[in-house]
Amino acid sequence: MTRKTMWRTAVAGGAAAVFTGLAAVPAGAAEGGVSFTRVKVNGGKPIVIGVKEEVEIPASVRMTTKLKFKGVPMVYPYRGKLGKGDELWSATGGTDPRVVDPKKGVYDFDVAFYIHPRHADLKNKDAGTWKTCARISLVGGGHDVDDENLPLQVKRATRLTVNATPEPVTKGKTLTVKGTVTRANWDTHTYQGYAGRTVSLQFKPSGASSYKTVKKVTSGSKGALKTTVKATESGTWRWTYYGNSTSGARSSSGDHVALR
Repeated sequence: MTRKTMWRTAVAGGAAAVFTGLAAVPAGAAEGGVSFTRVKVNGGKPIVIGVKEEVEIPASVRMTTKLKFKGVPMVYPYRGKLGKGDELWSATGGTDPRVVDPKKGVYDFDVAFYIHPRHADLKNKDAGTWKTCARISLVGGGHDVDDENLPLQVKRATRLTVNATPEPVTKGKTLTVKGTVTRANWDTHTYQGYAGRTVSLQFKPSGASSYKTVKKVTSGSKGALKTTVKATESGTWRWTYYGNSTSGARSSSGDHVALR
């Protein structure tokens, strides 16, 4: 099937990942005369996954080989021993190669892997640091799989809401700003309140182009946020959470409050 400009292959049944299945290879070793370099994944940003939507993670890789190969390389996260640990992907895809040096067998590829939280055996314990490997299938059977010495951060998505009252507000009076911070629970496929988080209340004056932090608030037992500020000018309020090693960063939408 097609997806944008890429062809895509899913594992059997369209089901997904965190599974074991490749032959063991020492990390960094190249079987059969294949090497991978210049591996980039998701622009260096963390992979943030919610509870319903499939996530597409773009990657690129340079492959050097004089062997005949099938398809395009796969690039994806793994944990444990290369070829015998866990892998994290629901499907993979890629474009036709750009030939860099036909005599030396150097090819550049744009590839992608996909993670669907509903179809993968994805659990909360899987959030954190993964390693990266690249793999290619060879004509006549067999494959080459190498560790790429590239840590990947896989994080649970967060969400925030905001509500500032009263609207409009009299200049100099108290404005109450509430909200909630929640985090994806991959065990239950729901978002749940994220307690004890330091969340920034931010304000953007009318006509301004950026937000500034006004104060920081710690979320309550169910992720509730609440604080008060003095209304001095019209503008937009939002909450921002900057994330941690297992949870993604996120800002709420803005709530505009005018002065009267």
